[in-house]
Amino acid sequence: MAFQSEDDAKAYWKENVSLMVKLMVIWFVVSFGCGILLVDVLNNIQIGGYKLGFWFAQQGSIYVFVILTFYYARKMGQLDRKYGVEGE
Repeated sequence: MAFQSEDDAKAYWKENVSLMVKLMVIWFVVSFGCGILLVDVLNNIQIGGYKLGFWFAQQGSIYVFVILTFYYARKMGQLDRKYGVEGE
């Protein structure tokens, strides 16, 4: 991976870290917030016979993690192309 300049490298990593922080905050809110902190409130809602808080604690956070992983891969591909460091 070769950047055109030091400024490009810094900008690339700044955008990369910013994206990772945003995605980790989303995952934290879903897994910890919805699965633990808000479970009692969410359990008042039922989907398919299951309480929503239970669903988030058991499966929802895993689904969100997988979705965020694919989103991160797509955004990093775009970022790599933007800075000209995509793989061969």
